[in-house]
Amino acid sequence: MKIALDPTPFHHSHSLLELPRLAADLGFEHLQLTPHRDFIPFFRHPRADDALVKRFRAECDAAGVGIASVLPVLRWSGPDEVDREAAVRAWKRVIQITVDLGVQVIGTEFSGRPEAAERSDAAFYRSMEELLPIIEREGVRVLIDPHPDDFVEDGLEALRVIRGLNSPNVGFVYVASHTFHHGHPAEVVMEAAGDLLQLVHVSDTFDHTRSHGLRYITNPPGNAVRVHSHLKVGDGDVDFDAFFDGLVRLGFDQREDAVMCSSVFAEDEDAEAVSRYQLQALRDGVAGARARLGAEAPATSS
Repeated sequence: MKIALDPTPFHHSHSLLELPRLAADLGFEHLQLTPHRDFIPFFRHPRADDALVKRFRAECDAAGVGIASVLPVLRWSGPDEVDREAAVRAWKRVIQITVDLGVQVIGTEFSGRPEAAERSDAAFYRSMEELLPIIEREGVRVLIDPHPDDFVEDGLEALRVIRGLNSPNVGFVYVASHTFHHGHPAEVVMEAAGDLLQLVHVSDTFDHTRSHGLRYITNPPGNAVRVHSHLKVGDGDVDFDAFFDGLVRLGFDQREDAVMCSSVFAEDEDAEAVSRYQLQALRDGVAGARARLGAEAPATSS
C-alpha cells in the first residue's frame, strides 16, 4: 500500500515543481497529483505540455517521491453535451499525461448533476464508451469517487454504476470525509466494494445529518446544498476505527497497488504540521486495526 500526500494546501505557497521535494521533506514517499492551475486544473483542458510533464517527473525522481495517482475533475457526466464533449477531449490528454508520468492510477469523481441524474448517468456511459477502450489499451486504472453533489452520491449505487461498465480497469474511491453522504456506514460500503476499492482519501468531517438535520443550517431552508469538511483525523465525527478495520479486513493494506491519500484542506495555515500529523495518523490507524482484528487481519509483510 502506498501512502500519499494530497498537496492541495500547498498549491498557493509552492510552485508545481517544488511539490515533490516538499512531500519528501514532510516524510511522504508518494504524492497524489491533484488539480493544479499549471498542470490539470479543475474543469479545464490540461495546461501541461510534454516538456513540463518531463520536468515534473524528473523532480519527482530527484526527490525520491513517486506519483501514486493523478486526480482530474472534469464534467464528463455533465448533462450539457458541449461540456461533456470538452471533458472527453480533456480526458484523453489526462490519460496521455498519466502514461507519460509512468503512473497507472487515475482517481476522479463521477461529476454530473443530482437534479439531472438520469441524463447524467447516460452522459457518463456515453463518455466511457469513447474513453474506456483508451483506458484499457493504456493499462491505466480509473477509480471513481461518488462526490457530494455528483449525479450519484450513494456509495452502493456508485458501485452499481461502476460494475455496469464491466471493465477490470475501473474501480472505486472511498473518501472518509464523504462518509455521511454515502447513505451507509463505511464498513458496509467497503465490504460491498471488495476488490473494486483501490484508493482511499483520509480526512475527517462532521456528520451533517445529526440533530435531526440541523447541525448545519442554510437559509432559506431547503437549499440544494451539500456540506462536508476535510479535517485532520480526529477533529470530526468519522468512526476511524471502523474505517481502518474495514480496510484491513479487505487486505487493502497488503496490496501493492492500493493507495491511501491524506487529503486535509481545512488548515492551510498549519499545513506542514498537519501533513506530518496525518502521515502518523494513517500509519497508526492501520496498525491499530491490525491489532484489533488479530487473526482476522492478513499477515503483514513489513
